[in-house]
Amino acid sequence: MSADESVVDVKRYYPAKGRVILHLDMNAFYCSVHEAEDPEQYHRKPTAVAGSTELRKGIVVTCSYAARAVGVKTGMTVRQATQLCPDLILIRPDFDLYRTYSRAFLEIARSYTPLVEPVSIDECYLDITGSKSFGTPLDIAKELQGRIREQLLIPCSIGIAPNKLLAKMASDMKKPNGITVLRIREVPKLMWHRPCGELFGVGKKTAAKLERMGIRTIGELAKTDEDRLVHAFGTYGHAMKQAANGIDDGEVKPEREAAKSIGHSTTLPADVDTEEDVKRVLLNLADQVTRRIRRQHVLAHTIQLTIRSPDMKTITRSVTLETPTDDRNRMLEEALRLYHRHWKHGEPIRLLGITGQNLVIKEEAAVQLDLFDYEEQPKKDKLNETMDKIRDKYGENSLVTLGMLGDDPSVLLRNHKRRGTSLETDFLREWEQDNKKET
Repeated sequence: MSADESVVDVKRYYPAKGRVILHLDMNAFYCSVHEAEDPEQYHRKPTAVAGSTELRKGIVVTCSYAARAVGVKTGMTVRQATQLCPDLILIRPDFDLYRTYSRAFLEIARSYTPLVEPVSIDECYLDITGSKSFGTPLDIAKELQGRIREQLLIPCSIGIAPNKLLAKMASDMKKPNGITVLRIREVPKLMWHRPCGELFGVGKKTAAKLERMGIRTIGELAKTDEDRLVHAFGTYGHAMKQAANGIDDGEVKPEREAAKSIGHSTTLPADVDTEEDVKRVLLNLADQVTRRIRRQHVLAHTIQLTIRSPDMKTITRSVTLETPTDDRNRMLEEALRLYHRHWKHGEPIRLLGITGQNLVIKEEAAVQLDLFDYEEQPKKDKLNETMDKIRDKYGENSLVTLGMLGDDPSVLLRNHKRRGTSLETDFLREWEQDNKKET
């Protein structure tokens, strides 16, 4: 076959109109990363990443497939998991390491198309409609999977579909190391028999409400009168019916939308009820929230405080500032003011959180300052910039105040190896900014 004939043959696998989307999902990502780093200790063994590994307490964040085979599940307590699997190897999380591997697999994905949209630390979408020179969609998926396995030593599953929704559903069908093609015409056969809760985007509460309406399967949802769904769920009812029929018009967006808010919360191992303890926790929270805000080159117009009692009563209170801020002391001051105003002194607290909201780009913010602030603000900015550079280079604990020291989980916010979630995406925005500079 000539080169021209080969190109024509490849084109047959791409639609004349429409898209070809891949969803790349790393399998048991955290455990797989540890296995790649130390195969002698972890290869094919039941492992679980959990918070308090030393005390054998806390929650299983994720577990290996060997652990899943004996019933260990994400979200279990460590106690439950070790009862099911006495040989379970507990691993302390290392989010710096996970972020390194995340950037690495994203770089491999980006070698096939610039249209790569990270969704979380362990998954992304690729629009390969314009990537015909690399072969058929299945060729690309196989090569991509093989390169990640060979270069990073971690497994992944890939879904191939005409839209993001079906690509996501397809990648979940064969794990680990699976590749699944899902076409719209195959939706009735492959999806309609499944419960509504398995449709991407349908949570437990929505699935329960659908069941009360007599709608139990994706197929029943696909056939339900749309007006009935809209009456019960608003515009989301229309979106659910579209999804149940395999319809999704969402584009792969290589550039991430700006964050709408930036925040941290921490659940405390024991109740706190003194002002000294509350202030220490809030200081650590404000410190890390403003660090993240400054990295994103934004300012917060609104500061929100979250407080939860031991009996799970939760309140959120906020204040909108006349001038937006990225300053730790200002955020702490406002959070303490909200605490004094809305929480009875001495009442026990189990969780505290601070969030910066109504974010504005710093360069575009028209900050109205009085004469004193006008003179002092450049000095504060310079001080924050200098302190940030020192902490970036030498670590978060290289510059701390006495009031930030303690033994509660808020202190761990400064430990980037221990801190993180699969949905924390600051580092992905930095990765995207770096790629933008390169191009």
